[in-house]
Amino acid sequence: MNTLRIGLVSVSDRASSGVYQDKGIPALESWLEGALTTPFKIQTRLIPDEQLTIEQTLCELVDEMACHLVLTTGGTGPARRDVTPDATLAIADRLMPGFGEQMRQISLHYVPTAILSRQVGAIRKQALILNLPGQPKSIQETLEGVKDENGNVLVHGIFASVPYCIQLLEGPYVETNPAVVAAFRPKSARRENTPS
Repeated sequence: MNTLRIGLVSVSDRASSGVYQDKGIPALESWLEGALTTPFKIQTRLIPDEQLTIEQTLCELVDEMACHLVLTTGGTGPARRDVTPDATLAIADRLMPGFGEQMRQISLHYVPTAILSRQVGAIRKQALILNLPGQPKSIQETLEGVKDENGNVLVHGIFASVPYCIQLLEGPYVETNPAVVAAFRPKSARRENTPS
């Protein structure tokens, strides 16, 4: 079976040099454990805000580790050292602009400064690469979307579209826990409609 392989990259000068504990990777690992019902393997990398290092790390995870999905956290703002989107675009084969648009749309429900985010989604070879925010709370909001007090989705999170995108890239069939995030795919792409 083709196991889902996910790369997690936390981009932070201070966390990578040990000034403080990285919160991005643990937040992503914990969220994925609750959200995915499909078995998966994770590769993690904690690196500084250096564009060349980020580019090399993304290429390694996609080209050598054969990841289907790479999630980065941190380095997406307008500050000089925020170069994660630039590195992602530099190694991308194709841009997936809807992901960045939706991430900003979700974040704008919480903070007006969401328009300062430069997060992007892109494809390299078989992998979808997504730049997520740096804060654990924002990571969860971006992935799950905006929900009301009863847990009903008001604005879809970006992860609802990730399993179908991986499928279109000829990766494994990914299923989620609908209580966290419901994976959306057209009826024709759902497994129960596929002859076995």
